[in-house]
Amino acid sequence: MLVLGRSQVEALLDVDALIDALEPAMADLSAGRASVPDRVAALVPERDGFLAAMPGFLPSAGVLMTKLVSLFPHNDGVSLPTHQALIVAFDPDTGEPAALLDGTAITAARTGACSALSARLLAREDATVLALLGTGVQARSHARAICRVRPIRQIRVAGRDPAKAAALAEELSAVLEAEVQAVSGYAEALEGADIAAATTHAVEPVIRRAWLTPGVHITSVGYNPAGREIDDATIAEALVCVESRRAVLAPLPAGSNDLLMPIRDGLITADHVHAELGELIVGSKPGRTAPDQITLYKSVGVAVQDAAATALVVMSAREQSIGEEVTLR
Repeated sequence: MLVLGRSQVEALLDVDALIDALEPAMADLSAGRASVPDRVAALVPERDGFLAAMPGFLPSAGVLMTKLVSLFPHNDGVSLPTHQALIVAFDPDTGEPAALLDGTAITAARTGACSALSARLLAREDATVLALLGTGVQARSHARAICRVRPIRQIRVAGRDPAKAAALAEELSAVLEAEVQAVSGYAEALEGADIAAATTHAVEPVIRRAWLTPGVHITSVGYNPAGREIDDATIAEALVCVESRRAVLAPLPAGSNDLLMPIRDGLITADHVHAELGELIVGSKPGRTAPDQITLYKSVGVAVQDAAATALVVMSAREQSIGEEVTLR
């Protein structure tokens, strides 16, 4: 069995290749070709945390895998990530364990990459201003990935801690061509933004309709069982797209309060979800139809994303003879 650590996974995983690989993966998911059971989780209430299992089979990539991922929101998000994970890949012909690899880097990369894919599908082509809400691992991943698909010239970083926002702005300035600046709050970050990436553990919405500019594309990946990232007015007005209707509308911890709460309150119905990304990719559902339309991609994470990333990493590792082979017998 091939064993790969986090630094090896990070070195092997190419963001551009991952964004491209997610297209057929999401199409397979929407078409029913991939097998992705509902996520299950063991809760750790005293730490507001959980350990989830996410198995998946992605035939087009030849990957049978499962991810074990913990979410512990009280970690600081950088030196100790809020999301930590392991992935085990199995031979899809025999069921034999084939690879064990760090899943923390994959979780960060695939989440940002799928948000970038949503921007490729839904954001205006002339989008140049990115509002980055949050200062943790996902904020970093989103900034790097979204800059790969749109000509971002300015990034505004906002978070609960001004010092962390300033540090992240300085860090991103060193690796991205865009001008990056920390701002005082979420409203200031969103004013005039063409793309908004919400990557928080917010209880109260950080995306509010009054703060948005017409034509903005929103990506939201945050999860908090006690709250939500997006207000009702934005949900009601936006063209809402998701990875999987089944996943996003499932009970917690699989689903999203951003949609479950307004459905519960009678503000929208489940039919308000316009499309899955896979449907946009194959053209069975339209995407943006007007330059001033507000579009929203709400992500809860699905195993086909991890499977697509795992396929890329394991293939590259074997091609380059990277990693350690261990025998379990």
